[in-house]
Amino acid sequence: MKSKNETKILVTGSTGYIGGRLVPALIKSGYKVRVLVRDPDRLEGRDWLDKVEVVRGDVLLTETLPEAMNGITAAYYLIHSMASGEDFHERDLLAAKNFSKAAKTAKVRQIVYLGGLGDYQADLSEHLKSRQETGKVLAQSGVPVTEFRAAVIVGSGSISFEMIRYLTERVPLMVCPRWVYTRTQPIAIQDVLAYLITALTTPDSFNKVIEIGGRDVVTYGEMMLGYAGVRGLKRILIPVPFLTPKLSAYWVHWVTPVSADIAHALVEGLRNEALVTDHSANGIFPGITPTDYHSAVQTALDKLAASEVETRWTDSLTSSLGEQAPVQLTTLEGLIMEGRQAKIRASMDRVFQVLSGLGGEKGWLYFDWAWQIRGVIDRLMGGVGLRRGRRDPDELRVGDALDFWRVEEIQAGVKLRLRSEMITPGEAWLQYDLEQIEDQKVLLRQTAFFAPKGLPGFLYWYVLYPIHSLVFSGLIRGIKDKSEN
Repeated sequence: MKSKNETKILVTGSTGYIGGRLVPALIKSGYKVRVLVRDPDRLEGRDWLDKVEVVRGDVLLTETLPEAMNGITAAYYLIHSMASGEDFHERDLLAAKNFSKAAKTAKVRQIVYLGGLGDYQADLSEHLKSRQETGKVLAQSGVPVTEFRAAVIVGSGSISFEMIRYLTERVPLMVCPRWVYTRTQPIAIQDVLAYLITALTTPDSFNKVIEIGGRDVVTYGEMMLGYAGVRGLKRILIPVPFLTPKLSAYWVHWVTPVSADIAHALVEGLRNEALVTDHSANGIFPGITPTDYHSAVQTALDKLAASEVETRWTDSLTSSLGEQAPVQLTTLEGLIMEGRQAKIRASMDRVFQVLSGLGGEKGWLYFDWAWQIRGVIDRLMGGVGLRRGRRDPDELRVGDALDFWRVEEIQAGVKLRLRSEMITPGEAWLQYDLEQIEDQKVLLRQTAFFAPKGLPGFLYWYVLYPIHSLVFSGLIRGIKDKSEN
């Protein structure tokens, strides 16, 4: 293989949990990195963005792949569906087929894929079975594939770990369906990254399915109790074997930040034991010694406490209003807009700092109870609610989840746009624009946009408008007060 500084590595899924951590680790190891993304704007705010080559493309669009593959030595395939509709299986296989064919044409030396651990002969969930079949499709083109299979990945921000964390933190008496007593072999995110990177210089890993796991075999219940032990919490497990997977998924959805459809996919997968039965990884990668579960949890919690969460699973008015009223309600091409403005005696940096700190544990500066109630209603309807919180207490970047919003656009110090991910009869955005009007004086514009869907959308907006008006007026006042203090 070429030397590291001559080797160019392609990473897909760089906006996801694993890919977003793999990229900086590869750069630190001395590799040149190219990332393939559908929307490059979602990479804004990454510390490593100026150190990689970015190519816009989609594995479902074959015409976008040759540019991504050109000059690539090895490619990471870190794409899989979790809640993409009934056709997710076909989409997964088509995407893998397109990717492997493009890699073959470009003479890529190796594909590295991270799949799911489980016995294929068992009654696997549709999502877990799809991940294993994806590995087979990747290998069909003839490009050597290193396929790792892992179970629960323990790390700050990992969806499986976050589910365990929230269940344990929030519920002293834990109702336990059957899957809580299923055995698994959790692995620390640091160990997963070590395997993924070391595979590039390990020819013995080519054309192999390699099962990887941590040092301990535990049930999900023991994972919860182990987490509780690290946190100094006392928790009691109450077996409820008659709780169906569907009801169990709703329970997970209600207690954790995980949405109902993703919770259902997760719970379906948790019914299968996920244990390493082939220990060939020990011989192929003798330099990697997986850590124990307790240490992995402690490391994850240390990162959370230090606000050093790199990625999460959860991981898209140009002039002064002059003499216009501070509140404007208008309709343009079917889009309802409610605009407010405030003049703030502070620097633009200070105002933007306050905007960037909204949500999560800090709350929304006004009527937090109203935001909480709206989050509860959304959860009852199967939505995301408020429990996703935020990746970092102070910093935002494009693509971040922010309670029931998603950061859609950021122009540092100038603009912030949030897109609602609540269940509503229409699409909603909340946008902030800043303009310097005097020294240490800023004009802040707050605009709520709503694109109603049919009559229910219009009824939703106008019936709730008095409440929205009260909340949004208090929000901009809270931003003003906090910026000036």
